[in-house]
Amino acid sequence: MRAAVVNTPEATPVCADFPDPEQRPGRAPLRLVGAGLHHVVRGLAAGRHYGSDRRYPLVPGVDAVARTGDGRLVYTGFARSPWGTMAEWLVTPFEVELPDGADPLAVAAGINPALSGWMPLTARRAEAGELGTVLVLGATGISGGLAVRAALSLGAKQVVAAGRDREALERLQGPGVVTVALAQEAPDAWAGALGAAVAAAPPALVLDYVWGPVAEAAFAALGRSGADDDSVAVDYVQIGSLAGTEAVLPAALLRSRRIRVSGSGTGSVSKDQMIAELPAVLARFAAGTFDAPYTAYPLSRVGEAWSHQGRSRAVVVPD
Repeated sequence: MRAAVVNTPEATPVCADFPDPEQRPGRAPLRLVGAGLHHVVRGLAAGRHYGSDRRYPLVPGVDAVARTGDGRLVYTGFARSPWGTMAEWLVTPFEVELPDGADPLAVAAGINPALSGWMPLTARRAEAGELGTVLVLGATGISGGLAVRAALSLGAKQVVAAGRDREALERLQGPGVVTVALAQEAPDAWAGALGAAVAAAPPALVLDYVWGPVAEAAFAALGRSGADDDSVAVDYVQIGSLAGTEAVLPAALLRSRRIRVSGSGTGSVSKDQMIAELPAVLARFAAGTFDAPYTAYPLSRVGEAWSHQGRSRAVVVPD
């Protein structure tokens, strides 16, 4: 079959012949409709992501929309290495049918980033009974923007959306959303900007898509002098690391308030948990509550897709 093939770490994929995927009992092959080129896909292909087995050559891709032999459109993923989803044929352990009205390529572009926020949001709501105020760090990316919409959809009292792209922040403005612009030229001011927002609307849940110095500014904003026990309990969930892979966590913050720091991703969230949430997320794509801008590239131009930048997500489709 034809597929995107990565031959060495850091190499740009090329369109080439690759062995057909191994068959699974009771699982018929699926034909590719579209596979999103997510940050995790690049990280896995380059061996930088913790989930990579660093065996080459490989086919990249973690999820896709595909067509079954009887013509149904399904969302699927978790193909067995070295087969990913950027190939003409897929053999995967699950499939969830797309509801009527869902744009299959928007689903391919958006389900992975949408789940990144959806999972900790639903976990917090199940545990606490409500979401309260949600702070999203890195709200101007595709994942962060979907997290803002997911929080509102799941009943958040208010969402504080923080990011450095002012144009993207303007698009997020609306009922229930407060935006915080983090000036790109003044990172020393981030803690002050976040501190003012936190003081006005103390968050019960923080979704951090950026980490690094932005996380450190958030820690400073969440810190406080004095010690009392009437502050809002905070769940701080680390999801992405676009601003840096390391952040200094002050000891005083952990001792001075009720805060729990955790992560959300493959490994800390089970595959079964993610699959169970897919119908609810897909329904929101069909209803227009969620959307994801995309740019489609045929398999033969996967190298161009790999270098794609901008506000849309690259989606690899058959030629």
